[in-house]
Amino acid sequence: MFDVIEFLYDHCSKGVEGYYHQFADCGWHYNTFDVRSGREVFRTEMNDILGDYGQGYELSQIGEILVLPDDEFAPMLSAELPHADAANVRERVAAAKLKYRRRALSERRDAVRDLADVLEFLRAETKAVLKSKDEADLFNLANNFGIRHHNKDQKTDYDQSIWLSWAFYYYLATIHACVRLLERSKSRAES
Repeated sequence: MFDVIEFLYDHCSKGVEGYYHQFADCGWHYNTFDVRSGREVFRTEMNDILGDYGQGYELSQIGEILVLPDDEFAPMLSAELPHADAANVRERVAAAKLKYRRRALSERRDAVRDLADVLEFLRAETKAVLKSKDEADLFNLANNFGIRHHNKDQKTDYDQSIWLSWAFYYYLATIHACVRLLERSKSRAES
């Protein structure tokens, strides 16, 4: 059903110019169409239905059906990340959020791995604002629980749907905390 909705989004448009055909109450026949406004109307109508379906979904602005975040996590998913490096921090976190909201469990694992990679990128900076044990603990999860490495010593006997959700929000919150600690440290140094 979701594939059909995504297909329809890709192929819908709104009639702009045309004529009304009265025979047998046939209706409007359009010859000019507006794809953008047609997709927005379709998206609005579908989101009214999808929001109530199952755990709640939405049709994104690019036509992809995503899981709606739980109310308590929605602010974290929409919060801006105040870091100067767009390519290595902000864009990677945004991509991880999108992966997480897709329906496949493998996408959620990739999202957790991507967030761990962002933390790895920030690792040198955060050493100045975190204690060494705290910093090491952040990477224990990704390195020893079947997220970043693949070896026989990894712990993989856990409920992935629950554990990956916890790990995703844990890492996302940690990235936000680290970036804000770095900002506070920089502003104090400048004062």
